[in-house]
Amino acid sequence: MPDREFSLDMTMMLTIHNAFRRELDRMLRIVEHADDDPKQVLRAAIGWQLFKKYLRIHHTSEDEMVWAPMEQQLSGRSDDLSVLAAMEAEHAAIDPLLDQVDAGLGDRDGGPERLGELIDQLASSLVGHLSHEESDGLALIDATLSEQQWAAFARLHVARVGDEVGTYLPWLLDGESAEWTEKVLSGLPPHGRTSYEGAWRAAYAELDLWAPAHD
Repeated sequence: MPDREFSLDMTMMLTIHNAFRRELDRMLRIVEHADDDPKQVLRAAIGWQLFKKYLRIHHTSEDEMVWAPMEQQLSGRSDDLSVLAAMEAEHAAIDPLLDQVDAGLGDRDGGPERLGELIDQLASSLVGHLSHEESDGLALIDATLSEQQWAAFARLHVARVGDEVGTYLPWLLDGESAEWTEKVLSGLPPHGRTSYEGAWRAAYAELDLWAPAHD
């Protein structure tokens, strides 16, 4: 977690980052595991489907509602614009890796080594981007965007998740500490906490995201 205080509420952004790191760790363990065919596990895994969907939603929402407005507001400030350019370039490098992993999962003749290389590359690229965003990007966001702009980004993000919010919220909070979970829940409308504690968390627990699939 960044060790600085922000004017904008970065709680959900940091929670999303944590969730991506958690799922990458799980995928890396799967491709290193010898007992199950990683292609078979990942191809049918709910966890992979959720990960790539939520990552694409996060990146496209950032590109449209964070980096693009900031680029206009920071016109002429070359150092700041170079940070934005790096963020956008990292997105552009990461997103095609999702398609490459899908292609690897569909290639029945390719060996597990290639899939392992792709997951390693995805993990390295995404973790590097998340760290870079936390070290440089969040401070620039905080100094540039208004609360209204930041809220608009959050609204678009949630709108794109849509009816899956009942899966998305417990997915975000999977493995988080009680303290951090309370921090997230306290920022939600009352019905969000009620739904999470009353139904969503239990339904998510039944999904078994990374269970091996068997033909």
